[in-house]
Amino acid sequence: MSVPLRPPVPLLAALFLALALLLTGCTSGPAPAKAPVGAPGQGAAGSESDAASVRRASPEPEPTPAEIPGLGPETRAEIPEEARQAFVVTGEGEDANRSSAVLYAREDPAEGWVAVTGPWDAHNGMKGWTDHHVAGDLRSPTGVYTLTDAGGRLPDPGALLPYDEHPRFAVDGVGFFGEPLEGSFDYVVAINYNRTEGVTPLDRTRPLGLERGGGIWIHVDHGGPTQGCVSIPEERMEELLRTLDPAMNPVIVMGDAESLGR
Repeated sequence: MSVPLRPPVPLLAALFLALALLLTGCTSGPAPAKAPVGAPGQGAAGSESDAASVRRASPEPEPTPAEIPGLGPETRAEIPEEARQAFVVTGEGEDANRSSAVLYAREDPAEGWVAVTGPWDAHNGMKGWTDHHVAGDLRSPTGVYTLTDAGGRLPDPGALLPYDEHPRFAVDGVGFFGEPLEGSFDYVVAINYNRTEGVTPLDRTRPLGLERGGGIWIHVDHGGPTQGCVSIPEERMEELLRTLDPAMNPVIVMGDAESLGR
């Protein structure tokens, strides 16, 4: 009968050590460090999320060029693109003969229109305003019209528009309220309603026909309503003549407030 051999003591010690390692595994080592909150790639609090928020931010809106107050889209559309001066005459009502006037300019199209003079007191036609002016209706025509020619009985005060000094601008008589008309045409600017541009305001050519009236001017105020013109005080006429610049393609925008707001 044979006796089984026992393994040497050193071999037994090695076997016990291996068994102990298998039972404990890696838990006996230090736990892995947690990524700090806000580290890259860690969701809403991380830097990648911050970058996405910047990408989603809306850009600052571009400033809108300033428009002339009181003018609606239809009226604004009538102002020529090349016009950089606009003399805006706003009536108190469709049947009113009092109005106010402001001169606007747009030196920089990106900034839009800026008021440069006014408001000034003004008069218009005795019976107010109309979209369809005819001779003798005592109403001023509404709309947008170019301004290209000036003149008057008095010498040129420094007008930038072509100026026709002529004695035929003399006028006498009285107005609707008995006020004297003398001096009303000392200075005038022709409104290009039913007239030929580039000639003296005294020219009587009427492209639309005589029945549609004509001779619609900006002239010196005589203290009462007109037959269809726009009138402002004499010192304002002088200022207007020295300011309206043909290089800026000036226009007049005229009518009662409701009409201009269309």
